[in-house]
Amino acid sequence: MSPLPNPLPDAEVQCRQLADLIRPQLSRRPALVGIYSGGAWIAERLKELLGLPEDIGLIDVSFYRDDFAEKGLHPQVKPTVIPFDVEGRHIILVDDVLYTGRTTRAAINELFDYGRPAAVDLAVLADRGGRELPVAPTYCVWDVALQDAENLVLGKADAGQLAWRLENA
Repeated sequence: MSPLPNPLPDAEVQCRQLADLIRPQLSRRPALVGIYSGGAWIAERLKELLGLPEDIGLIDVSFYRDDFAEKGLHPQVKPTVIPFDVEGRHIILVDDVLYTGRTTRAAINELFDYGRPAAVDLAVLADRGGRELPVAPTYCVWDVALQDAENLVLGKADAGQLAWRLENA
């Protein structure tokens, strides 16, 4: 893990790097599924960069979190939309930051409600370590070390550009 650079990396450049990592797998006809909200933005950007004709899937893991009873329902729950048949497909699950692995686990649980994929890969822009579950990204462009009280947040500007910001918890 590398320390946090100043300034933070360009998220748009990172999306292009992630697309370059995924491109060799296009012969497998992968379907992209983004986790709200940062992962959904990245999945949409990857669809454009890779020239994929199929709409992306979108997952909100709110009801699948193992800490749902503790945290309650997030006030901005969005509907999960999977516009393709999951059964037998190569799925690339997309998120912005991988941390404990719990969001990824929840997304995989929900994905299996739609069918049994042939394979599920994980693509993230940033891996901050701190795993609580045995989850690892297949595609990642940035390994970064953060303090426990720091959160890396992906935002979307009015013009649609993706950008990182650092928040204290």
